[in-house]
Amino acid sequence: MRFKPYFQETGGVMKIGELARRTRTNAPTIRYYEEIGLLPAPARREGGQRTYGDGDGRRLTFIRQCREFGFPIEQVRSLVALTEDHDRSCTEARSIAQVHLDTVRDKLGELKRLERNLTDFIKRCDAVCSGGPGPDCVILQDMAEAAPNCGCSSPRRKRR
Repeated sequence: MRFKPYFQETGGVMKIGELARRTRTNAPTIRYYEEIGLLPAPARREGGQRTYGDGDGRRLTFIRQCREFGFPIEQVRSLVALTEDHDRSCTEARSIAQVHLDTVRDKLGELKRLERNLTDFIKRCDAVCSGGPGPDCVILQDMAEAAPNCGCSSPRRKRR
């Protein structure tokens, strides 16, 4: 089953607004990608207005997909370069994807630890001080004593 591509070819020249609409992005993002070199500098009309072709649309769609998968800009830059170099192997794309997957898995582990800690905070509040004065809340006290790594190391305090 084929999916509907983000970008539908026009067979012609587009202004930035049309490119943005067709690729479901926005003009400031397109200009930013040009500024950092992910998109080539566009052709310009006499009045300086940017013009784009279908190749720009396909490239922008590719970049947008990479970003939606959470690839950082430098990895997107490497993937874009791979799309243009027939002498490079697709194993490079696989390696980049693997590095990103490892990063995502690490973040998932951090989020699971954070979820456990927040659950513990809430349970302790329900058991110890729910409805009491704000300054006596164990959540606020535990947060003040938590390690400076976003609360991922669960503080263990004795119940009062």
